[in-house]
Amino acid sequence: MVTIEAARAAVKAGSATELVEKHYELIAAEDGATGKGINSFLALSRDRAMAQAARVDAGEVTGPLAGVPIGIKDVLTMTGAPATAGSKILAGYRPPYDATVVTKLEAAGAVLLGKINCDEFAMGSSNENSAYGPVKNPRALDRVPGGSSGGSAAAVAAGFAAATLGTDTGGSIRQPAAFCGVVGVLPTYGRVSRFGLIAFASSLDRVGPFTANVSDAATMLGVLAGQDPLDATSADRPVDDYVAALAKPVAGLRVGVPAEYFGEGLDDDIRIAIERVLDGLKAQGCELVKVSLPHTKYGIPAYYVLATAEASSNLSRMDGVRFGPRSKDGSTLSAMYKKTREEGFGPEVKRRILLGTYALSAGYYDAYYRKAQQIRTLVTRDFLEAYEKCDVMIGPVTPTPPFKLGEKTDDPLQMYLADVYSVAASLAGICGMSVPCGETRDRLPIGVQVMGPHFGEATMLRVGLAVEGMQ
Repeated sequence: MVTIEAARAAVKAGSATELVEKHYELIAAEDGATGKGINSFLALSRDRAMAQAARVDAGEVTGPLAGVPIGIKDVLTMTGAPATAGSKILAGYRPPYDATVVTKLEAAGAVLLGKINCDEFAMGSSNENSAYGPVKNPRALDRVPGGSSGGSAAAVAAGFAAATLGTDTGGSIRQPAAFCGVVGVLPTYGRVSRFGLIAFASSLDRVGPFTANVSDAATMLGVLAGQDPLDATSADRPVDDYVAALAKPVAGLRVGVPAEYFGEGLDDDIRIAIERVLDGLKAQGCELVKVSLPHTKYGIPAYYVLATAEASSNLSRMDGVRFGPRSKDGSTLSAMYKKTREEGFGPEVKRRILLGTYALSAGYYDAYYRKAQQIRTLVTRDFLEAYEKCDVMIGPVTPTPPFKLGEKTDDPLQMYLADVYSVAASLAGICGMSVPCGETRDRLPIGVQVMGPHFGEATMLRVGLAVEGMQ
C-alpha cells in the first residue's frame, strides 16, 4: 500500500508527473485481465491527471494532497470521465460537472487517476453486482473485496492509489475496508457534501475516504469535510483539525462495548481480534463500559425497507430520456421506459426497486415504510443514550471474514446479513470507521469498527490510531 506521506515524499524527490505515471503503469500491469485481474478501475482520467500533475510540478497547486494519486468511486460525478454507477443504464454518460468532493480534492492538490468500479448504484455487499464485472480482493484473489465500494478498497490495498473515495449507505465503506485490510471512514451524515453523488438512498448515503492508515484518513477527512451550499443536507458546523487531534492520548476515554454486537453468529477469529483490541485500549488507559443497543436486531429489516423505498424513488429518473442509452424496441413511451429499465438494470437493482415500490404502495406504506422510520428513531435513541455513558463504541464490522466470489450471489438474504453490524450506525447518522486489527488463521484481514457520536470524528480517529498502533 502507498501512504499519502510516501506519495508526498516521492513528489518531492522526483515529480508528481513521474509518480502518476508509475501508478498508471501499475494499474495497467495488475488491474486488468492480463495481470491479477483485480478490476478496480473502470476508466482512467489520464489527461486530467497529467494536467494536474504538471500544475503541481510547476508550483501552481499546493495543499495537503499536492501530487497524491487518488481514485474516485464511479457514483460520483467528475468531468472528463464517465459516471456509470456500475450500471448499463448509464453507459456512456459523461457528467458536465464535478461533485463537490472532487472539487475539494483537486483544490488540495490531488491527482485524480480515474473512476473506480462498484456495485451497481452502490447496491451490494460484495462488488459482484457491477455491470462491468466483479472486483477481486487483492489480499486473496478468490475472495470478494466487499461492497458496494469494493473497488475503492481494493485500489488502496493493491497500491494503485494512495487514497480513494467511496460511499456508505449501510456499510459500503466500512465492510470493504475490513475485507481488504485498509482504513475506511464513514463521516457523520451532513459532515461531507453529497452534491454530485448519484443517489441510492438520500437519507442514508454518505461519502468518505479509504486510506492505508489512520493518519491519512484524518488528512482526507479534513479536506472533504465542511458545509456546502450546493447540498442542503450538509451541516453548518465548524470542522475540527483531525490531524492535530491525533496527537492527543486516548487515556481517560470511555469505550463502549455493545452487547448486541458480540452475540451468536460472530466468527471466532474476529471475536478474538476485537477482544484483543479492547484489552489494548484498556492498557492505554481507556475505561471499558458495557452498553446496550437493544433495537439492533431490527436494523436489517428497517434498513432494507427504507433504503429500497428511497432507491425506488431516486432511480425513477433512470428512464432513457435524459441520459444513458435508450431501448430501441419501445413502440410507445411507456414501452420504451419498460424496455430501457429492463435492459439497463441488473438483477439486484431490480429486486430493490420492486421491494421499495411495494413498501411505498397504497395500503402498505404504514405497515412497512412508516414502521421502518419509527424503528430508525428507536435505533437512533439507542445510540444517543449509549453515548451518555461512553465517548466511542467498539465492535466488529462484519460477522465473517471476506467470503469467496460467488459464494452468496444466489442467496440475497445471506448477502444482506453481511451488513448486520453496520446498518445501525447508518440509520442513526453517527460516524464510524473500520481499522485493520489482525488476520484470521487463514491470513484474511479483520477490521474493527470504531463508532463515534454525531460529529465525533476527531475522537473516533484518535481511538482508531490507538488501535492501529497495536498491530
